[in-house]
Amino acid sequence: MDSFTPADGTITMFSTTWCGYCTRLKKQLDAQGIGYTEVNIEEVEGTAELVEQINGGNRTVPTVIFPDGSAATNPSAAHVKEKLGV
Repeated sequence: MDSFTPADGTITMFSTTWCGYCTRLKKQLDAQGIGYTEVNIEEVEGTAELVEQINGGNRTVPTVIFPDGSAATNPSAAHVKEKLGV
């Protein structure tokens, strides 16, 4: 997971192309100017398993990793903003 820990002030978001919740969160983050790195779990080897580890065996997206190494599943943009302190 360390390789996916983002820089301060940004997040790493695990997603898929077909996930409506991912699309919504990306639009909200873009509107608020919050930076993120998107990782498609269907294209990047090993990331689907990482998401399953974080979510107790469930392949749930969006799963977000914060700079402090903590994670959240399907967080609101407000939660991301609060967690980042921006």
